[in-house]
Amino acid sequence: MADRAQARLPQEPEENHEAGLEATPGARALSLDRLIHERTRLAIVSALAVNESLSFAELKKLLDVTDGNLSVHARKLEEAGYVDCRKTFAKRMPRTEYRLAAAGREALTRYLDHMEALIQAAREER
Repeated sequence: MADRAQARLPQEPEENHEAGLEATPGARALSLDRLIHERTRLAIVSALAVNESLSFAELKKLLDVTDGNLSVHARKLEEAGYVDCRKTFAKRMPRTEYRLAAAGREALTRYLDHMEALIQAAREER
């Protein structure tokens, strides 16, 4: 238990390099993007990766989440620059449209690379 209390996650790439962790599967697992690792945000980014754009209503239905839940998670992705949000009106009805930003696509690619490395390491341990 004492070992666990002393454990910490590397915060900077330099720390990983100095500790010799940059190539280890464990270091890659620790460096997962926590913003998109959360289930709902990962689902939003994944859905937008395979669609040019999706409306709020389409995402809500696809992900089976509440308005509030989708709104909070989409806002976090937007604040990080991973998602672009455009609000318009059609016949006085508001429409919110989401697109995956370049930074979001890059983050998803990094995330998938990390997960693939973790899967590979787990398979090699057998």
